[in-house]
Order: sequence, then structure tokens, then C-alpha cells
Amino acid sequence: MSAQPLPPPLSPHPLSQDILVALDRLSQGLDGPGLTWLSGYFAGRAAALQPGLPVAQPPVAEIRSRLTIVFASQTGNARRIAEKLKQDAESQGLAVRLFAAESYPQRELATERLLYLVASTHGDGEPPDAARGLFDFLLGHKAPKLPGLRFAVLALGDSSYPKFCESGRVLDRRLAELGAERAQALTELDLDFESGAAQWRSRGLDEARRVLGAGTPSLRVVVNTPPTPVFDRERPFAAELLTNQRLTTSDGWRDVRHLELSLADSGLSYQPGDALGVISSNSESRVGAWLEQFELDGSTAVQIGDRSLTLTEALRTQRELTRLARPLLAWLAEQGGFTDLKALLAEPTRLTEILRHTSPLALLRQFPGKPDAQQLVDLLRPLTPRLYSIASSREAVGDEVHLTVAVDSEGVASSFLGDRSPGDSVQVFIEPNPRFRLPADPDRDIIMIGPGTGVAPFRGFLQHRLAQGGKGRNWLFFGAPRLREDFLYQSEWLDARKAGQLKLDVAFSRDQSEKVYVQHRLRSEARDVHDWLSHGAQLYVCGDATRMAPDVHQALIDVVSAEGRLDAEVAAAQVNAWLTEGRYARDVY
Repeated sequence: MSAQPLPPPLSPHPLSQDILVALDRLSQGLDGPGLTWLSGYFAGRAAALQPGLPVAQPPVAEIRSRLTIVFASQTGNARRIAEKLKQDAESQGLAVRLFAAESYPQRELATERLLYLVASTHGDGEPPDAARGLFDFLLGHKAPKLPGLRFAVLALGDSSYPKFCESGRVLDRRLAELGAERAQALTELDLDFESGAAQWRSRGLDEARRVLGAGTPSLRVVVNTPPTPVFDRERPFAAELLTNQRLTTSDGWRDVRHLELSLADSGLSYQPGDALGVISSNSESRVGAWLEQFELDGSTAVQIGDRSLTLTEALRTQRELTRLARPLLAWLAEQGGFTDLKALLAEPTRLTEILRHTSPLALLRQFPGKPDAQQLVDLLRPLTPRLYSIASSREAVGDEVHLTVAVDSEGVASSFLGDRSPGDSVQVFIEPNPRFRLPADPDRDIIMIGPGTGVAPFRGFLQHRLAQGGKGRNWLFFGAPRLREDFLYQSEWLDARKAGQLKLDVAFSRDQSEKVYVQHRLRSEARDVHDWLSHGAQLYVCGDATRMAPDVHQALIDVVSAEGRLDAEVAAAQVNAWLTEGRYARDVY
């Protein structure tokens, strides 16, 4: 994206034109909360230089008559819920502020009267990377006592993981410890969160009106102009598939595809680092296998919300059949009297491992049951969109969007996409990922770590950087099992390296007796990695959250410790600080 002209400077101002240009570069790509946080940061710096200078605070009456909403989001669900709550509150005339967790001014917590938090959990009970700073503050000794605060926490999670909704639980417990009073009990929601989130918002709005007093509902001005089509998660765009090309060899262990879709006439736009949401459906063979397992008639009518569907259509388009839901297992355990399944449900960590390595139908055959059609639909999770890192830049591909997809016969979206042919349509939407962005300054160096399909966003990053024409250096660490079989986008990376546009390090784990991964390459290049980081390089990691991301994180700590001559604890604090600040960004799954 080219830089926009600078606005006319305020007069008088003490800044040189060079500083104004640098500030403009710094602010490129920041959203409203980000700019607000930045203004507060600079105000704090100014106050530190002039101790006698008071920091402006809003009037007490204003503080006590507003609702503050904070979201900690990893994939966008928490953000969307918080945004809807803000819209609801504003429509009732209430004063409301909305913050991403990383933008919330922590010094204002002690003055809040009503605070709502929406928090997602990812990995092994971890908060989103962007929210780590707020969690550290709340859990640390600097957190203030909060006897005058009423609060509510909505926790989002995935019940197939051991530490379900852990981030929300931590926030709820800690705020109560600090003396705050719950406006409503902690609400924990699984992947089928839409209905529960709507109820939580409604209760929260009632409480806000009670605590803050009724406001004047905002007026809506209707202009008689043709509406501009807007495509999003609720109204996806039917994108034409242009290319479905296999990247790995036909005899390779994995089938990885390069997909190109047209966004022409959609009005959709994206930035490198964003994700493409794909609306998919279960195959006929998978649906047939489930009907056979439970001996059910696919033509039976079932109800989902206010819609009546046949069981076949409900299972095909509305229900998740590749991941077993805890409610279904609990129902089978109770109805069948399976004591070993009951014991398994009581051990979340062991259950997660079994679900990860056992196909749903295999487990269902082990613990058979006979729910009727409506019971089965009610016990299954909703089929949710899948998000794929975008592997292109619009600067290079125009009205197209590219994906890198590992086709898995047991997966819903990947097998759905793998079966599509050029000319077919795919329902899609753009999912912004503001924490995974290229630096605004094209002269800044970047280090990208992306084994396997985790390399996808970095293809878009490099395309964009080359189109920008900046002086920043680009360094990619790529890993895969074998060079011959699965060196994804090999010719593109080698051409860029030959042209002096890319520094490339690769790790092919099974091409030698001793396995070598990207974290090993990081350690072998420790001196240069540390040098780049010491001079301000931005760091990115994309790919597997279970093993790769923690191993790379530890390797970075080891590099900073060894090359910076720091003890491990100080080095870990430094790396974690980069993560909180956003200088070290992760897109892991």
C-alpha cells in the first residue's frame, strides 16, 4: 500500500519534516485503538520528561458513566462479539469504549466502573499473544485493588482441549481477587458460541443500562441510495476457482495444493497476513458413513434454530463430523453405561490425545449408541468456517487471492477444496489479522519462520515487499520432510535468493539420519539472527502451534541468551516482551 499524503501539520509544531514523515510511516496500518494507544504512549513519554506536567484525565463523571469493553482475540471471534456489544450499547445511547487487549490503557483500570471482557483461549490454555501484556499486568503486583468495579467475562474456547476457556477463567478469577464484583457469572462457550454470546450480550446490556442509567438512543439516518454489496462471514462471496495445482510430488507423503481464486467484483480487499475464510461442507460419503453408523434415515426432518432440514442436509452443511463433540461422548457414556468412556471424559489431556489420533467413526464404533435424528444434530458441533493464511499480495496478483492447502482426507475444508476444479465456486470471506502485518517501514528487515504450509503468508509478504521497493532485507526459514518431495514454491524462493532479494535457510528433516528442523537452523545461524534482531528486525512465525511454535520460541530464547550474553530468564523476558509488543508475531494453529 502506497503512503498517503501527510495531512496539513498543526501550527505551530516543533517537528521537522523528516520526523513527520517517520511518524506517518509508523502510523500506517494502525487501527483506531492502536492510534489511541500510541497517542497515550507519547503522552506518557512527555510526562516522564517533564515530571511537573500533569497527564490529562477524563472527568470523573465521564468515567463513571461509561462502559468499557476489552477483547482478547486470536482468530477474530472475540473481536466480533465485542464489536456487536458496542453497537448494541451505542444504539441505547450509552457511552462505550472498545479496546483490543493490547491497546487498553492499563493505568485507567482503577477508575473503571463497568468493564466487560471477551477472551479466547488457544494452545495449551494460553491467552492470545496480543493479550499477554494485559494478563501479565493483572496477575502482577502492580494490579490495583478494584472495589468499585463491576465486571463480566465471556470466555471462548474449544472443549476438545484440556484447558478449556482457561484465559477467561483466569481473568474472572483475578478480577474477583482484586475486589471487583461480578455483574454476571463467568460464561464459557464452545465453538457453537453464537446463541450463548447473544444471550451474554443481552444480559450485559441490561446491566449497563441499570448501572449507567438510560441514555438517549442514537438516531439512524436512512439515505435512499443503492446499498453497496458487503461480503463477510455472514454473507460470503462466491469466488471462482481459477487454479488448483499440486505443489508436492505425486509420490510424496503429503498432498499440498496451490489454489487461486478470483475476487473480481466482490469489493473484498486484504493485506498480507490476513486469512481467507472458507465455507465448506462434508462429503456425501462421510455423511453416508454417519447415517450408517447410527442406522438413521437421511430424509428425516430435523430442526436447527428456526430452519427445518433433512438430516442428510443438516449433517452435510451444518454439523462438524471430523471432530467429536464432548456432549455427544457424554451422552453415549451415560446411555451406554460405558465406565471407561466416563473415566476418559474426566481426563481432558488424555481425551485430547485420543481425539487427535483416533477417527470419529472409530471411536463411535468402540462406544456405540442410538440417538434419534434430532438428538444427533443437537449433540454435534456446528460446522464452522475454516481460516487459511493468504499466500499472496494484491500488489502482485490483483483481484485474486492465493492459498496453500494441505489436503487431508479426514479434514472438511481441505478435502472440499482439494476436490474443486477450475470454474467451481467457493464461498469465502476475508478475516483480518491486524497482529500479523508487515512493518509500515519497507526499509525494516524481517525474519520469517514458516515450515510446511506455514510458509503461505510469507509468499504474500515477499510479493508485497518487492512491490514496495524498500531497502529492508528479507530472511526466510523454511522446513519440510524432503527436498525433492515438498519444497513448496521452490523456484520462487530460489529466484528471489539469486536476485539478492531473499536470504534463505532450509531444513529438510528426513533427508539425513539425524532430523533437522527450522529451530536447528535458527541456532546454527544464531550470530546473524541476533544481529538482525539487534538492529530492529521484525520476527514472524507461522505454522503448527503444538510442537513447532514452542520449539522455535525456545530456540529464539537460546539465541538471545547465547549471543546477547544474558541468562536464560532475562533472555526469555526479552523474547516474551517482543511477543507482547507485536515485534514478534505468530500465526499458529
